[in-house]
Amino acid sequence: MKNLVLNRRRSGIIWSGLDAAVLCIIAASSLHAQTKTPDAHQTLLNQFSESMDELTARVSPAVVQVRVTGYRAVEDKDRDETGLIGRQRSLASGVIVDPNGYIITNAHVVKGAQRVRVFLTSATEAESQVRSSLGIGEHPAPLEAKIVGIASTIDLALLKVEAKNLPTLPFADYRNLKKGQIVLAFGNPEGLENSVTMGIVSAVARQADPSTATVYIQTDAPINPGNSGGPLVDTEGRLVGINTFILSETGGSQGLGFAIPSSLVEFVYGELRKYGRVHRSIIGASLQEITPDLAAGLSLPRPGGVIVSDLLAEGPAAKAGLKIGDVIVTLDERTIGALPIAEMIISTKPPGASVHLEVLRGDQKISLNIPVAEQKEKIDRLADLVDPAKSLVAKLGIFGVQVDAKLGDDVEDLRIPSGIVVAALSADLSGIETDLQVGDVIHSVNGLRVETLDGLRTALNAIPPGAAGVLQVERDEKLTYITFEME
Repeated sequence: MKNLVLNRRRSGIIWSGLDAAVLCIIAASSLHAQTKTPDAHQTLLNQFSESMDELTARVSPAVVQVRVTGYRAVEDKDRDETGLIGRQRSLASGVIVDPNGYIITNAHVVKGAQRVRVFLTSATEAESQVRSSLGIGEHPAPLEAKIVGIASTIDLALLKVEAKNLPTLPFADYRNLKKGQIVLAFGNPEGLENSVTMGIVSAVARQADPSTATVYIQTDAPINPGNSGGPLVDTEGRLVGINTFILSETGGSQGLGFAIPSSLVEFVYGELRKYGRVHRSIIGASLQEITPDLAAGLSLPRPGGVIVSDLLAEGPAAKAGLKIGDVIVTLDERTIGALPIAEMIISTKPPGASVHLEVLRGDQKISLNIPVAEQKEKIDRLADLVDPAKSLVAKLGIFGVQVDAKLGDDVEDLRIPSGIVVAALSADLSGIETDLQVGDVIHSVNGLRVETLDGLRTALNAIPPGAAGVLQVERDEKLTYITFEME
């Protein structure tokens, strides 16, 4: 085997997922070599090649290149931590999910972005992909993109470009994904535009971080820096997942790539498009994964799975009849063997929906239907106070709420007990470019204290076009400055 590897390297051959698949087909065909003719072998290979060519040509137009300019932490290999921040440019990938210009990518791709541009895939000339790839032909101009919303904990972001009738990819049904299934990863690895690699699904629900309930698709399809935000697709050209990270000691692909499942991507896309953030559904129950020791100590009917450890008084689960100590067998007819799957099913349910549970209570199997409720956070309560006719601050592209007694406990920990709370971002994406987030409290503009919405608007109107502006903002009990240039 060592000699074989050495000879491959000397010959300059690079073995890819496609090579492996072709070799598998040849190996399978050789079992019947006695009865098949060389022409039959060639036909089989040609059919496989033509299928991959057709699939790639169909998917590629929906894949985009995302170029980001902004301020980020500068890596310093000589230091364990870095406090240096510099202006940087990065390149990644994205996928068009709506013909009117909505694009999904990773949240880490647009972190700290001041400018985001999207490059559509060049139209491939039917007679020669080589001519198109070498720039012989028309290439679409870059499109300026706005960030509609970011779901940092899930590492997804939604972009919007002003374009119509764009090619898109449909979402695959994550429930039908199987280990060993062939998948293709599209994107711009290391800046190499419009690339595709092939592999298989190594695991359908891999929990990369035991401390979080998020699960990923693991694949051996080569994924490298620059593939982030690009699509992982099945052989039908459907979006299976969004490529998000790799496990590597060298920085290159080692066959351990991870993608966010399509069901979670579709849910987050809908939430970001509608609200600019993600609402999480709950049933008012705390769930815990069953360990062998837990099962033995409580004499549980099964050594694994998920158990109900607590219930919210008067919550949906308690009202529906769920009990502490119940062992969840299925959720919406899906067998539950681990906590991440249970959390994902519940949290991605739309408001007004219900989840169907089968639980074991001692020797009894009980069926329950539990309506989900939206998890109310401080941000949600702030949004309830927005009056669209009065709260819009157009120049910042935000809806603001004045700090007063109506906010109650939501502002009791403010360092400065006055200002304007950013309750929501404007859905039409108007306003100058700033790093304002929902929940920020604006205390001053260019050193002038603001305590009312009219005061904030007046201070902004006093800044001439092209001049610098500075907002003093309180975020997470810390004061910071946010700069911008008035348009």
